[in-house]
Amino acid sequence: MNRLDNIYLVGQMGAGKTTVGRILARQLHKTFVDTDREIERRTGVAIPVIFEFEGEAGFRSREAAVIEEFVKREDLVLATGGGAVLNPENRARLAAHGRVVYLHAQPGDLFQRTRRSKDRPLLQTEDPLAKLVELYRLRDPLYREIADVVVDTGRQSAGRLASQLIALLRAP
Repeated sequence: MNRLDNIYLVGQMGAGKTTVGRILARQLHKTFVDTDREIERRTGVAIPVIFEFEGEAGFRSREAAVIEEFVKREDLVLATGGGAVLNPENRARLAAHGRVVYLHAQPGDLFQRTRRSKDRPLLQTEDPLAKLVELYRLRDPLYREIADVVVDTGRQSAGRLASQLIALLRAP
């Protein structure tokens, strides 16, 4: 398999991995998979329910199994969960089996995008912005460690971002 066949999107929750991933997959004629949606499909329950009953560790175990399975496939755009990079094995698998794209966004932008969501267990706190800042500090170096391409999501549309990514991925 050509390492360039698969594209793995990493970044914080709210960075646009699912939205941009769907567009990329459609434009590049690849299969799109979102690891969070795949876990929900397999378990029959929403991510917050998994967190409630199994904790973050249980969820991360399920996430690692899904990533391990899907990196073996071809012609795929895979949107990973924001915390997938916390597991060194996930980072190694993603880096070894495809092009890793880090959709970078500042905590303030992420807060604006996620502030009304009830489906993000890690943000169900007194101060979700402070939590996003904490997660950013922890995860940003891990995303950068494995990224082949880093793109700032800023305030551009998902379509424009996908077009920019395609150009970057096709560049020599």
